[in-house]
Amino acid sequence: MIIGVGIDVVPVARFAESLVRTPGLRDRLFTEAEQRTPSGGNRTPESLAARFAAKEALAKALGAPASLRWHDAEVVVGDRGRPHLDVRGTVAERAAALGISTWHLSLSHDGGIASAVVVAEGGLAQEGRNR
Repeated sequence: MIIGVGIDVVPVARFAESLVRTPGLRDRLFTEAEQRTPSGGNRTPESLAARFAAKEALAKALGAPASLRWHDAEVVVGDRGRPHLDVRGTVAERAAALGISTWHLSLSHDGGIASAVVVAEGGLAQEGRNR
């Protein structure tokens, strides 16, 4: 059963300018792992903007409570290259309260726009199937 859906779009250039203009914003929004590619390099502005969109979409799927912490949701790339969400702390607590057991995540960036869709599923969902 679908419990929540969230979508967000981010203009990549504006987001990249914010990262340059505001020292510490990158560390405040993203975990160390999210900031790096699997090979250890820095992620592109497009990739970071898509991850930011994912966190915003996740918050919307949870009803946008003000208590969520940025680092309590992490966009991780699975073994097959598919992104998924790892949640903990404030995000995991809210998800448990709503009965969410499975997350579905889609990321995209093209034409200067990054986007993400998050679907929160509970009830009969099979946990871990989105990996």
